[in-house]
Amino acid sequence: MTDAPRRTASDDDLLLERLHSLAWGARGSIPARGCLPDKPFPPLTIAEVERAEKKLGYRLPQLLRRIYTEIGDGGFGPEGGLASLTPRRIPDWDVPDWPCATTIHAQRPGWESPASWLYLTGGGCTMAWYVSLIAVDHPVLLWDADGWEPDWGQEPHDGLRYAAPSLRQWLWTWADGGNVWDEALAQPE
Repeated sequence: MTDAPRRTASDDDLLLERLHSLAWGARGSIPARGCLPDKPFPPLTIAEVERAEKKLGYRLPQLLRRIYTEIGDGGFGPEGGLASLTPRRIPDWDVPDWPCATTIHAQRPGWESPASWLYLTGGGCTMAWYVSLIAVDHPVLLWDADGWEPDWGQEPHDGLRYAAPSLRQWLWTWADGGNVWDEALAQPE
C-alpha cells in the first residue's frame, strides 16, 4: 500500500527471517489462498539455482536467489505459494505436480510473455503473478488471460497490470500480513 514504509536491501535479512517463519512455522497461520503442501520444499543449492538461471537465460534477483537457497524451493508465499525452480511432485495430491517456474517459462504462454518475466505463482482462475528479471527493483506484474478483449482491438498485454513496484515490496506485503491483491489494485493502471 502507499502508506507502507519503503523497504530496501538493508531490510532483506529481516524479510527472510519473517518469510522463513511463515514458511516453516505453523502452516495454519499463513495468509495465502489456495492449497499449499504440508511444508515448503527444501532449499536449493547455489549450483541448482545457477542451473535454473541457465535454463531461464537470466540471473534471478538476489532476493529471490536467497529465498530459494535459504528458505525453500517454493511451496509457500503469497497467493497459492511460490513456484519451484525445479520440478516437484506431491504424492496423494489432486494435482501431483507443483508449478515449476522454469518449466512454465520454457512453455511460455500463448500471449508470449517476455522472456525476462518469471512466473511466481498463480493468481486464481486465469491470473498469474510474474516478476521482471531485468527491470530496476524487479516489479511484480499480474496478468489475466481473460483481462483483454480481442474484439475490441485489445491485445494480450492489455490483460497486464503492475501489481507492486518491486519484488521486495510484494513480499513485504505478505510478510506483514497484508494482501498482495490490495497492493495490486492500488497501483495505477
